[in-house]
Amino acid sequence: MTPASTANFRVETRTNISTIAAVAAVVIILALFALPAFASRSLIQDLFFILTMLTLAQFWNLLAGYGGLVSVGQQAFVGMGAYAMFAAVILWGLDPVPAILLGGLAALVLAVPFGFFAFRLQGAYFAIGTWVLAEVARLVIAQWRAVGGGTGTSLPRSATENIVFTETIATLLDVRAAAARDILA
Repeated sequence: MTPASTANFRVETRTNISTIAAVAAVVIILALFALPAFASRSLIQDLFFILTMLTLAQFWNLLAGYGGLVSVGQQAFVGMGAYAMFAAVILWGLDPVPAILLGGLAALVLAVPFGFFAFRLQGAYFAIGTWVLAEVARLVIAQWRAVGGGTGTSLPRSATENIVFTETIATLLDVRAAAARDILA
């Protein structure tokens, strides 16, 4: 090799703009954590809805955009996680905050057999297959009367009165216990 062909290259993974974006992201995240201290309940509910839809859109982008898999059945995992969380709180008396983790585990347990069947399909068959699997999950869950069946249910007041960290947040942010529960839930 000649010295001219061994040119020095430099790869940068951090630029000035990426540093500014990272600092802005940290500031926004900190502001969102502090938001319940000074924002109205309706604003927080609207932001929660928007951020939930943004998360689901990112899931869709990962699956269809990067993976090339057009699925119309991913709502089964969101629903299974929610029903499992509600079942853990209503039937087993778990605190709602750790029950969220149980909901995630239930969605994982559902994903294993779904993946076994769905990933054997391609193209339009994959889309239709995921839709069918989600419909099967919906029909099975609709029979589960303890958590409201197909109509759903609400958490009982007894489950939401003593959520972990409620008193800490009420003291820290100087808000009532009801507002602290809203911040946690």
